[in-house]
Formats: sequence, C-alpha cells, structure tokens
Amino acid sequence: MLSISDNCVLKAIEMETRTVLLYQDEDGMWIAEIPSLPGCGSDGETREEALINIREAMEVYIESLNATGHPVPEEYLFHPEVAVLEFSR
Repeated sequence: MLSISDNCVLKAIEMETRTVLLYQDEDGMWIAEIPSLPGCGSDGETREEALINIREAMEVYIESLNATGHPVPEEYLFHPEVAVLEFSR
C-alpha cells in the first residue's frame, strides 16, 4: 500500500502530444519540425535520430518559454497535404 509522508511529495507529470513533420532534405538528412511550436526544429542522419533530437529541442523550447514567462502554444491538429505539380521545362 502506498503511503505519503511529510517528506514525500508526489508530482504529476503532464504528458503532451505534438505533431512532428518529418522529411528528408536534398542531402538525405532527416528534418523534424513541430508546427505548433514556431521555430522548433531539428535534424538527424536517421529518422530515429531526428525524432530523438526533436524531442530534446521541444523540451528546451518549452523550458525556455516557461522560464521567460511566455505561454506555451497549444497543439493544434495539423494534417499536411501533399500535391504533385506538373510543369514544362
């Protein structure tokens, strides 16, 4: 049974979900951006590395906003569309 003493403080951890836009650039690097956090982006040599790096970038971004008293933007549903354009050269 869990008991809480005066020396023990339980802290709730708030989990967030953010949409991450992932794509490869012309050099093959994976780029990760979080549209709901303007300017929050990272990259990596692999998809997995880019996701690890963007998580760290997001944490630093949010910590910085909190430390300076700025509000953290809310997540919004982001569903990018991809279109293929035909053109003549």
